[in-house]
Amino acid sequence: MRKEIMYIQSSKSIALDTVEMVLKNNYISQTAVPGQFLHVFVEGHTLRRPLSIADVDREKETVTILFKKTGSGTKQLATCQEGMTLDVLGPNGNGFNMDNKEGSSILLIGGGIGVPPLYYLGKTLVGQNMKVISILGFQSAESVFYVEKFQSLGETWMVTNDGSYGEKGFVTDVFDKIEAFDRYYSCGPIPMLQAITKKLEHKQGYISLEERMGCGVGACLACVIPKANNRGYKKICKDGPVFHAKEVTL
Repeated sequence: MRKEIMYIQSSKSIALDTVEMVLKNNYISQTAVPGQFLHVFVEGHTLRRPLSIADVDREKETVTILFKKTGSGTKQLATCQEGMTLDVLGPNGNGFNMDNKEGSSILLIGGGIGVPPLYYLGKTLVGQNMKVISILGFQSAESVFYVEKFQSLGETWMVTNDGSYGEKGFVTDVFDKIEAFDRYYSCGPIPMLQAITKKLEHKQGYISLEERMGCGVGACLACVIPKANNRGYKKICKDGPVFHAKEVTL
């Protein structure tokens, strides 16, 4: 991880309050792995914003991030346009464990703005000849994004809380329709991750946690989470954001 200037190549709205931004930078595009994040400085705000990496194109030297306009920082970030630059720390954190057996069947489970990091992961897994099945959950049809991108990776199930797109309910409601898989990876709201880890406790899995952060490098302890054995804490920014599903207490 190091401080870099990233050039905004494009910025556009792709769903309700959701922005896709493509950034150009040689160092970060060549070193980022699935599951890592960028810590982005927004003018006028003390704390940087942690934003997961949704995709990387090493040939074009670009990194794609997606974010939802939920506060003053992300709303201001959404006003930045092509040609502007961003002050970024990255790539930060530890990515997904990728030591899968050749030909493994992998289940990706994403919820809301937790979906983006799973796309870069899924694309990488397919490149390693893994079979990828995806379950993507959103609140409603207007919040849905990246459907075709995930469908290009393999079997994809869409779920919305109100049933306005795909299946009605939660991502866990379609587990019974999924064929056998070897390992799962998930990212999304804590209640969703709690339900998934409980329902799939017999499976090996990894979860990526989204949390407000201070320094982003493990110094301020603003984003700690209890270890599963109740013997201390893990720092989401430095030890994570990805953890084995049984490593922490949600």
